Amino acid sequence: MGGTAGRAHGPYTLYDLDAMPEEGRRYELADGWLNELPGDLWHDHAADTLKTILKDAARQADADVHVAGAPQDVTTPAGVRKPDVFAVARDVARAALERRTRTYYGPDLMLVAEVVTPRTVNEQIDRVRKVEEYAATGIPHYWIIDLEPRPSITMLELAGGRYEVAGRARSGETVTLTAPFPIRFDPVRLSEMD
Repeated sequence: MGGTAGRAHGPYTLYDLDAMPEEGRRYELADGWLNELPGDLWHDHAADTLKTILKDAARQADADVHVAGAPQDVTTPAGVRKPDVFAVARDVARAALERRTRTYYGPDLMLVAEVVTPRTVNEQIDRVRKVEEYAATGIPHYWIIDLEPRPSITMLELAGGRYEVAGRARSGETVTLTAPFPIRFDPVRLSEMD
C-alpha cells in the first residue's frame, strides 16, 4: 500500500483512514496501521443476507433495533473497525444519524458479526484480534461466520469481560436465540442465492 496523507510508512490516524480513495476498497485502522478488508461475492452476499435475516427477526420481534454494517465504523481500544454486520438500539442509530456520524462506540452495540475470509490475514484478525477487542469494548454478542465448506456460525457471549462460546450451528441446523432479540434461522441461508 502506498503512503497516504503525507505518511509513507505509518503509523496512520483516523485522518489517513478518511483520506483513503473511494475505489471500492474498505480499510480498518488498528494500532496505527491500515488493514484492507477483503471483499468478494460470497463474503458480501453472506453479510447482506445476514443483515436481512436480522432485520426481519427484529421486525417480527418488534425489537427496537437497527441493523447495519460496513462501511459504518465501530471504535475499539485498537482503533476503528468496520464489522460486516452489527445491531444497535434504534435510538443510538437515530442519534448517530442526527449527528451525521458514521462511527458507533463499541458499548452501544448489542451484536457484531464478522464473515471470515479464509487464508487471509483478516481470518486471524476476525478469530483472534477482534475477539479480544470486541470483548474489551463490552459488545455482548459476537458471531463468527464461516462459509467453507458450508456456512456455520460460532456465537460468542460476553461473560466476565471475556467471550465464551454460547453455541455453534452448521448448515442444516437451526439457530434459535432469545438475545439480543429472538432470532431463528438455518445458516445455510447465508450461501443461498435468490
